[in-house]
Amino acid sequence: MAEKIIPHSRPTLGDEELKAVSEVIKSGHITQGDRVRELEERLARFAGVRAAVVTSSGTSALHLGLAALGVGPGDDVLLPSYVCSAPLNAVYQTGAGPRLCDIEPESFNISPESVKDNITDAAGAVIVPHMFGNPADIGRIKEAGVPVVEDCAQSIGAMYGDRRAGSIGRFGILSFYANKMLACGEGGALLSDDEEILRLARDLRDYDEKEDYRVRFNYKMTDVQAAMGVAQLEKLPGFIRRRKEIAVRYDKAFKDLDLVLPKGEFDHVYYRYVVRTKKDISAAISRMGEKGIICKRPVYKPLHRYLELRSGFRSTDEAYSGCLSIPIYPSLSAQEQERVIDAVKAYL
Repeated sequence: MAEKIIPHSRPTLGDEELKAVSEVIKSGHITQGDRVRELEERLARFAGVRAAVVTSSGTSALHLGLAALGVGPGDDVLLPSYVCSAPLNAVYQTGAGPRLCDIEPESFNISPESVKDNITDAAGAVIVPHMFGNPADIGRIKEAGVPVVEDCAQSIGAMYGDRRAGSIGRFGILSFYANKMLACGEGGALLSDDEEILRLARDLRDYDEKEDYRVRFNYKMTDVQAAMGVAQLEKLPGFIRRRKEIAVRYDKAFKDLDLVLPKGEFDHVYYRYVVRTKKDISAAISRMGEKGIICKRPVYKPLHRYLELRSGFRSTDEAYSGCLSIPIYPSLSAQEQERVIDAVKAYL
């Protein structure tokens, strides 16, 4: 009998989420309401910021934040090439133009030197994703003098010094997609201490019953999703501990292999466990799949390849060619971890 497939990602859900969602459905109020407000209050306390604005997705939160920051046509927004296309979409939604930066080869985060090299007089913001749960060096990036936007879609709960990721820039954004650290199926949030950004984000999130007209959006989250989010947030510290425990086990198992293992200068929460190998990545994904273990490229395709930019992205290209993401999530059992370890040792 074939062994059960181990997916690359899997949400960790239980009776608490089922109970929370059931209570919302029984109440008859399933759109944005009390549970959304509760999630916003809890997220703000958790992150250590003035307030949170919950939205329909991480991308919508980023779009709202950029718009509230005043980013628009004629502005440049800096962001790394080694990231999914969602931040690029949000930039284009504002009418601004992207300026892509290279990454640091060990952390996979945006390079502060590349940020400085790409600053223009029109620079309106720099988006800093904390890649794979590993906080970027926000302090060095802020030295460039451009408003910093923290993309914490992969890093909710991580610490940069004594502060939460997402609480340090002008605003931070979160994602609650099904495979994220905190899963609501869909959803996102904007975090900030800036009252004007918060006010504008709340105003632009919903278009109905306004005294004036301007282009606004339907970026609301439902109480059904928010109820899941409240339950997940209660579990998040335990989720992070579990991810770190699995990462320690992987580190010990792989330390003598010809692999570069994940490194982080700050508090890595291991949304992804990314290794660098000399093996062909496509072949590695195929061979691991034959063992019933789904691995992936940690970034499907760098942004500079979508935009057909050919120079200035050496570290990004090296990461794309040599990096593999293997399963790591709280519900990954000890037996499943052993299967992953055996497969990695056998091939990589």
